Amino acid sequence: MLSCRAVRSEWEREAHFRIRHQVFVREQRLFLPPGGGAGDDRDGHDADPATIHVIGLAAADICGTVRLYPLAAPGLWQGDRLAVLPGSRRLGLGAPLVRFAVATAAQRGGACMEAYIQPGNVPFFEWLGWQRAGGLAPYAGIPHQRMVIDLTTVPR
Repeated sequence: MLSCRAVRSEWEREAHFRIRHQVFVREQRLFLPPGGGAGDDRDGHDADPATIHVIGLAAADICGTVRLYPLAAPGLWQGDRLAVLPGSRRLGLGAPLVRFAVATAAQRGGACMEAYIQPGNVPFFEWLGWQRAGGLAPYAGIPHQRMVIDLTTVPR
């Protein structure tokens, strides 16, 4: 059974960060400081109270994450840091996490959501109703595709 929810406790928040670190820093080698070092994918959005940290669960196990937050432009939201642990990727948790983020932003009055997607994941997001916006651009040090979804058509 798959489910998603905003973090409810400090323990869930730390699990959220551990999964992100595992996927983005350890596995994908992103967010590493120049010259070496531990690396960390956390940024100012993580401390912002407007940011919603989400966990994805398979039964009772936290296996995935995503976060979302409003941007400065009215009605514009960003989703990012979508991560599912390698051993859980075959469960199909990515789609519920993305749908949860989209529905949450829509419920909070969002009109549009954007995300920067690694090129190999673009077809997955297109399957979920997202559209490409422009060409590839650097994000987190590697090429990403900016994608958007209209939140006004999402049931609130």
